[in-house]
Amino acid sequence: MKGRISGLVIAASLVLLAGTAMADTIKIGVAGAHSGDLASYGLPTVNAAKLVVDEVNAKGGIDGKQIELLIQDEECKPEKATNAATKLISDGAVVVLGHICSGATKAALPIYTEAKLVCMSPSATNPELTQSGQYPTFFRTIASDDAQATLGAEFAINTLGAKKIAVLHDKGDYGKGYAEYAQQFITDGGAAEVVLFEGVTPGAVDYSAVVQKIRKSEADVVMFGGYHPEASKIVAQLKKKRVEVKFISDDGVKDDTFIKVAGADAEGVYASGPQDVSSLEMNKAARAAHVAKFNAEPGAFFDNAYAAIQALVNAIDKADSTDSAKIMEALRTENVDTSVGTIKFDARGDAEGVGFSMYQVQGGKYVVVQ
Repeated sequence: MKGRISGLVIAASLVLLAGTAMADTIKIGVAGAHSGDLASYGLPTVNAAKLVVDEVNAKGGIDGKQIELLIQDEECKPEKATNAATKLISDGAVVVLGHICSGATKAALPIYTEAKLVCMSPSATNPELTQSGQYPTFFRTIASDDAQATLGAEFAINTLGAKKIAVLHDKGDYGKGYAEYAQQFITDGGAAEVVLFEGVTPGAVDYSAVVQKIRKSEADVVMFGGYHPEASKIVAQLKKKRVEVKFISDDGVKDDTFIKVAGADAEGVYASGPQDVSSLEMNKAARAAHVAKFNAEPGAFFDNAYAAIQALVNAIDKADSTDSAKIMEALRTENVDTSVGTIKFDARGDAEGVGFSMYQVQGGKYVVVQ
């Protein structure tokens, strides 16, 4: 019995020591697509987190505690996102930077909500994530798809002079949401008509059937909600079949990977993306730091991810706590200077002061046009 009691005491002591060791660092989760077709969307967020955390830790951390990153890859797949969320919680994350894709984010949010853990995405734009009120611990540093779709539709009608618009989507939470808002705006406005509303199957090799429907619809503009793998194939097949239309998409396509995959067929494509903040000094410094550390220009959503990790670190510091309620209060009340400007968050969790710009592929790179 004595030996057993001693063993229990030792075990309890080890648990206490482990708890003390865990408390020595502030753990921040980073979740997103770090491998697979959409890795180019998720890896810039990992890099942004590393840059900000390295800088904070070099200055002594938060209240003398170093920040530790817990990185989980979920490939933008909802079923893997739930596993990643569960793992981050069990590993002791006090906040999470991510997820990246709206579908994966939506899948993970019930887990964070139940755990009362703050989750902040730099890129999940589905409006329901904040507007439904279901996920009170969710925040984001990017505007939602209703604003993005409105910009795209207005650009198509007012700048490109579109009268007939074909609206396509990839059937996902993100792509379909964007397409439905675009359809609604076009229909309500009355200056143009939606002549085709069609979902395509992600990962398909051949989109010739929908290309033929676009031809028959006599559309002068195509608006697509989705990601670069499908967009690059559709654009290529439109060019191959000599269907003369302008192509407008969303921030799921406003990525250099789209240009690399689509090649010459990408030229002239329009895509909305986070507003151009390249003139901000903090943004210039963040991008220069990325080039210095990783020897490459930052990728998609880097600016918004950098701002998100800055906001999370600031909130933990201002709250003087890792308690979620106190962190959320700080996020909603404390202005923070970030790589996308000075921001704070509204009651729904949306960042105030962020928006979208329209870009076009010109000479093999995206250029701001509006």
